[in-house]
Order: sequence, then C-alpha cells, then structure tokens
Amino acid sequence: MTTTKPQAMPEAVPETKVPPAPGTGSLSDLEIARSVKPRPIIEIARELGLRDDEVEPYGSSKAKVTLEAIQRLEAERPRGKYVLVTAISPTPLGEGKSTTTVGLAQGLNRIGRKAAVCIRQPSLGPVFGITGGAAGGGWSQVIPMEDFNLHLTGDVHAIGAAHNLAAAFIDNHVHHGNALGIDPLNVLWPRVVDISDRALRKIVIGLGGKENGYPRETEFVITVASEVMAVLALATDLADLRTRLGRMVLATTRDGRPVTADDLKVAGSMAALLKDAIKPNLLQTLEGGPAFVHCGPFGNIAHGNNSILADRLALVTSEVVCTEAGFGADMGAEKFFNIKCRASGLKPDAAVVVATIRALKMHGGVGKIVAGKPLDPALLAENAEAVRAGAANLAKQIENVRLFNVPVVVAINAFPSDTPAEVRAIQDVALAAGARAAVVANHWAKGGDGATDLAAAVWEAAEEGAPDFRLLYRDDAPLVSKIETIVTQVYGADGVDLSAAAAKQLAQYESMGFGHLPICMAKTQYSLSHDASLKGRPNGFRVPIREVRLSAGAGFVTPLAGEMRTMPGLPSRPGGENIDLDTDGEIVGLF
Repeated sequence: MTTTKPQAMPEAVPETKVPPAPGTGSLSDLEIARSVKPRPIIEIARELGLRDDEVEPYGSSKAKVTLEAIQRLEAERPRGKYVLVTAISPTPLGEGKSTTTVGLAQGLNRIGRKAAVCIRQPSLGPVFGITGGAAGGGWSQVIPMEDFNLHLTGDVHAIGAAHNLAAAFIDNHVHHGNALGIDPLNVLWPRVVDISDRALRKIVIGLGGKENGYPRETEFVITVASEVMAVLALATDLADLRTRLGRMVLATTRDGRPVTADDLKVAGSMAALLKDAIKPNLLQTLEGGPAFVHCGPFGNIAHGNNSILADRLALVTSEVVCTEAGFGADMGAEKFFNIKCRASGLKPDAAVVVATIRALKMHGGVGKIVAGKPLDPALLAENAEAVRAGAANLAKQIENVRLFNVPVVVAINAFPSDTPAEVRAIQDVALAAGARAAVVANHWAKGGDGATDLAAAVWEAAEEGAPDFRLLYRDDAPLVSKIETIVTQVYGADGVDLSAAAAKQLAQYESMGFGHLPICMAKTQYSLSHDASLKGRPNGFRVPIREVRLSAGAGFVTPLAGEMRTMPGLPSRPGGENIDLDTDGEIVGLF
C-alpha cells in the first residue's frame, strides 16, 4: 500500500505500575487486559488518517467511525493486503483463532507493517455459557476487554430490537384484520434474544381471545444468528441496508406469495434503529494497534464473519488487514469466500489456518476435550503419531482454502506441552497438503514478539496474493447443486439427502425468484461432517438436510444439516456463575 515501511504501532501506555512482561506470571486474560492502559482512541483514529468529525467516541477507548470516512478514504487511497484467519475443526475449547488474529496483526506491526485487526463482536450467549468471549487471550487481546465482551456500543441490542419489532408487526397485522392474507402457519420470522436459552427453541405464543394475540407455534434464535445481523454485516451503505431490510421475507400468504418487511411497512423503522449500528467500531490491541469490531459470530449457524464495511475501512487505513472468520475453514472461511466476497467484490490475498497440537491429537483419536473440565492427560503427553493422524483434518482445511486459489500459511498456536516432534508432524502434513509454510506462533505468551515469524510468512504470502481467486459455484446454479458442491467438495461427503420438507422449500424459494442466492450452511463446527462425533477427516458419509430457511434480505439460503439448532443452551455450570462485581464495582470472573 505504501512505498516505504511505516513505523510499528506504538505500544499502549502502562498504568501506574508496569505490568508483568509477556510470558511471565499466571495472570488471567482480564488481569492482563487491565494491566495495560488503553491509548486515547482519537489518537489511534488520527494515525489512521481519520478526521475528528469522522469519529464518534464512546468514552475514551472506543469509537464509531462514520460511513462518510470510508467513502472519502476509498477515493483517496489504495487498498491494503487482505488476509483471512480461519482454523481446523475446533474442540469445545477453541483453538485460539481470535487470539491468533490479534497476535498476527501485532506481529505484522512488529516487523514494520501497518496492520489492523477486523474481528467479530461476541454474543452474550457464549460469554455466559461455555466458550467465553472473543477478544483474544493472553498478550494478544482487543481492549477494553470487558466492554468488548459485554455491550460494546450496543449494536447487538439494536439488532435484537429491530428484529423483534418486525416480529411484533407480523402478529399485530394478523390481529388487526390480516389485510395481506398472511398464513399464520407460514410465519417465517422468529424472535431473538442474545442469551443461550434452550427453553425458547420451540414455543407457543398468544393466549388467544380479543386482547392476547392469536396462538401459534414459533421459536427464538440467538440474536447474532438473526438475518438482521447478516444484513448489517453485508450491507455496503445505509441505502443498501434499507433495501436489504425491506426485501426480507417474513411470512407467506395462504396462496404462497412472500410477505416482506416492506409489505408490512416496518423496514423503515428497523433501519432507524440500526442507523448507528451500521458504523464500524474502533478499538485497539494490547499493543496499541487498531482493531475494528463489527457484527457477529456463530459461523456454524450464521455466516460468521465481521462486516464488509469494517473490512473496507481497515483496508484503506492500513497496509495489511487480518480479518477473522468463524470456526473451521469448512464453515466461516467457505462463507467468507462464497457469501462475503461475492457480496463485497473484495478478493483475499492470503489465508491463515490456525491449528493446535492438542486438537489434532483429539482428531487423531487420543483423549477427550470437555469444556469446563480438566484437560485429559493423554493430550499433554507426547504423541507425534496421533498428531500426524489428526492432521488429516488440517490437510482438508488447507485444501478447502486452496479450492478458492488462495495461498495458505498454517499458524501452530503454541502450548507449553508441545514437543518438537509433534510440531514437525504438523509441518510435514501441512506442506504436503499445499500450505506455503507452517509456523509456530507464541503470541499468547509473548504478544507481537511471539508472532514475528508467522507475520513474515503471512506477509510474503500476501505479497504474492491470489490473482486467480475464484468462487466455488455460479450464481445461476440450482440451489440443490450449490448445496451438493459444498457438501462434496468442502466437507468430503458422498452427497446430500434432502427431507421432503427441505426439497419443497428449495423448490418454493426458486419459484419465488431466489434461486440465484448463495448458500449459508448450518451444521456442527466440531466435524467436517454434520455429525460432531466424526473427527479427523471422515469419509463415506452423506449430509442430511432437514430444513431450509430463506434470508432474502441478507441474500442467502440456509440449509440446516442434521440436528443443528439456532438457539444454543447453557451448560450444567454456566460461565456466568463466575461473573460478579467486587466491592469497588469492578467486573470479576470474566475469563
């Protein structure tokens, strides 16, 4: 992007006492995050070339950036390098993909490249459930960590309000005479709440009678899986946001015609609720570099990527951008390429696949990982052969990225129990599968200094770029053909089995004129297949599709594979049990 190397981003300023050096002590993520005083966000914004009137501060350490700033800078500057960070099929503990995204950007800044992070805002469901937040970890985090993981600037709440407003309009319309002829048995629009609550998966609303609404079955989905979230993430400006909201199909009539948000005259009010939420949020890493946080996670049931607008903003304010996709390359990365890049027209230059030795051992048949329980000792003992066997999953995820002609670098997210023989096993498999490099990264313990080797390899790959980048299927392919392409080429299945209901829904959506839309698969993140128990690189399976949902505003169709649910449940011991306020009013127990 520039002809000379920029200076590395200055480090954040320590508070009254100097925090322990990276790699020392046993501080929690929250304690590490609090040991660093954030730089004034307006200072970071100015370094990016943003004008003061283009930045809307939320306190001193976070801000929103106006859409006018994106338009101005895109007219004035070239785009930087575009790097996607994805992963192997994860364990319930996660493999440090967010941590690696942050650490890689810090490492790139350390080697003299002006780098930015584009990361997703977490859902409150995991925060109070099992997996925790999404700010990264150790010495590779986005701060302020508490704000990041809880309310931030209120975007998720605005999305929930807009979504549920549309739901209320549907029931109100039916109550007041149903002039559009909505079929109460074919209301497609659920309600949302951003807390994991299995009791709301299937419910009956309305007690009937004159004042209590008509009784019908419906469901709640978690807010970050709302179509409104996807609309926000894929919109290119306010006008596009309003258009997408208007064409969302909320129900059908008794004779099968779609009823849209515009038909119900609710899309304008929804857009008003999202007027500020569409602006990307600017935060910072522990080392004072820029981090753009916008839109939501859940690459298993949603498209699982941050917003197009945040990526565009980062690309014209930085030399290289590290953007994150949800879960494994079969999930978030496939959707990044086939949905997000299709919508944005942006082309990635390189991809990073994150792997851990402990996860590959599990994929190789050794040990068991259960969130909230101590790690199986078998996963801590050296076992290079198990790593090599489990690395078949890594090989397939590398191949999945290479399907799109994007160069791949493997990041081996380091743990103290890793051994040289196990690292060599990963490297051998990764290089044989087509990765350019497989690099050990110790960013969790050492911050940017622990990711300089990874950064150098990624920068080299990005410099070469992906001139032959391609999408996996054409817009005009039949919907079932698109599903089969993903299932066979990305998951490695023998084919797809549609339920009668799913086949009928696909035919209906094509008859409505939505056959050109891409596919957003909903399936387990824990396996390349639809069955979470099938580890490694399974074969000889077929993927059952029980239901297909239409997201006409976001611009995709979502098949539900196997028993996949769109509302998670809390575990027997929710993480929220540990969260509280101390006597000084400070949050404690947040990771």
